[in-house]
Amino acid sequence: MGQKEISIAPIVHRGEPRLKLEFPYNQSFSGLLKEKLAARWSQTLKAWHVADSAENKAKLKQLMSEEGYVERLRGMDEKIPKNYGDYQQDSAPVYSEAQADRDLSAADVVIEVLGNKILLKMPKQEADVQFVRKIRYARWNKQHYVWEIPNYPGNLDLLKAHFAERLERITEHRMHEVLIATGERLERQLNEVLVGRGYEGRMRVMFGYHTGMMNAVKALPLAKWNSKNKWWSLPDTDELVAEVEKAAAANGLAFRLHTNKAERKVKPPVMPGRPDLVRSCPEEMVLKLKELRYSENTIRTYCEAFHKFINYYPHDEINEISERQIIAYLRHLVMEREVSISVQNQAINAIKFYYEKVLGGSRKTYYIERPRKEKTLPVVLSQDEVAAIINSCDNLKHKALIMIAYSGGLRVSEVIALKQEDIDIQRMRIRIEQSKGKKDRYTLLSKRCVDVLQSYYATYKPQQFVFNGQGTAQYTARSAQAVLKTAAQKAGIVKKISFHTLRHSFATHLLEAGTDLRYIQNLLGHERSRTTEIYTHITQKGFEKIVSPLDDLAV
Repeated sequence: MGQKEISIAPIVHRGEPRLKLEFPYNQSFSGLLKEKLAARWSQTLKAWHVADSAENKAKLKQLMSEEGYVERLRGMDEKIPKNYGDYQQDSAPVYSEAQADRDLSAADVVIEVLGNKILLKMPKQEADVQFVRKIRYARWNKQHYVWEIPNYPGNLDLLKAHFAERLERITEHRMHEVLIATGERLERQLNEVLVGRGYEGRMRVMFGYHTGMMNAVKALPLAKWNSKNKWWSLPDTDELVAEVEKAAAANGLAFRLHTNKAERKVKPPVMPGRPDLVRSCPEEMVLKLKELRYSENTIRTYCEAFHKFINYYPHDEINEISERQIIAYLRHLVMEREVSISVQNQAINAIKFYYEKVLGGSRKTYYIERPRKEKTLPVVLSQDEVAAIINSCDNLKHKALIMIAYSGGLRVSEVIALKQEDIDIQRMRIRIEQSKGKKDRYTLLSKRCVDVLQSYYATYKPQQFVFNGQGTAQYTARSAQAVLKTAAQKAGIVKKISFHTLRHSFATHLLEAGTDLRYIQNLLGHERSRTTEIYTHITQKGFEKIVSPLDDLAV
């Protein structure tokens, strides 16, 4: 691609028609795209993308002309395919030359059935690709080079009929019981492969660095490396356990199986048996949520909760579902699925939003017995433990990230969204813009943090955000949490911590230093004082003056 060329291609991204834009890095041009076309950066695509509309195409052509870009269009004016909405993928699979060398012969088609998924491996023949793409919700898994197809009634028979004698193997896995994961720690011995089963549908495979074992596990269906916990995970099936045990024996390693003893099982949501009855969240609900400027996380949560609700009653018109049916569904969540209180509240909020905000109905209260909420206290670090975590960071960027989070009691979403103009060194303040509840606030900037930040700026030269990911992209919450947990492990902290632990510690340490609770409430951005009052139950201030009555006994 030349210096001033731009490649444009129509794609389906997260179920929406978009235009994917690829061009050499240019901060000025990227800013214009964001300002004039509401362009968004996709970490998945590694490219900018805009809504695919006639208006945007015209604006884009004009902007390219003004900025001296040469059009390199690929089907920009083509119509969207008829089956555009029937599958969710960014593009058809792109085969590399290296992968082509690994392709199966024309007679080798492999099918693996894992619970509600069908995995299909097949040679790259255009007719077969077009056939699979017509199956509703089929998607290409570019990480594992397989097609993922929902295991709806009839889909497996459809694949068998199409591939017929070309099928080399069909394996229908027996899924292990799915249990709630517990906080137990699994200790692996030297030269041992430890497999943990019963953890939310995926087994954990742990072993020391071993090339042969690693290659064997990577070759299994849907194998994923969990860099945070340092284990491999696989679908929890009897067949795959047998494969791991066989691989351990072949590599001269001991094999041990551990089963999670948690009592409560995860029950999946009730969905229609036929794929044509599965309904998506109504578009008018999505638009209303965006119109009222709800956050992306809230929009995703509400839509997912409402999607499960309307598919519980697949034969009823959405607008005609009765109040009695709503209460029956909420009772089903509590009594049969045994969901958590937060999931139950999300379902209630999503249902109320649709019938009250979207349809304009009157406010209603759905009476249903709720389980008593557990009253738990947050985990808090001592000041020495916080210092140990910070001092364990050899990487300057990671050190600055943790220090600024503790300095102002920031949520992880607030840390990664910080921009350089939000750091006011003269007034020693951090400005938090449009955080939870769409509120702005100011919080504290530590003097110790300033020196580290200035060194970090000079070394890394971040652009736009204080902490950038790859290129100019925003640092991800997952990466930030991984940085903190790695630092805690190096510091020898055994507590289960996150960025919210730093936030709790910040508030508790301020309270112990004599800071008024109202100031702490403002610094944290709490709506209600009751939320902040939880730290009065954690603080150690005054405890040293209380003497146990046992000390007064002559024993």
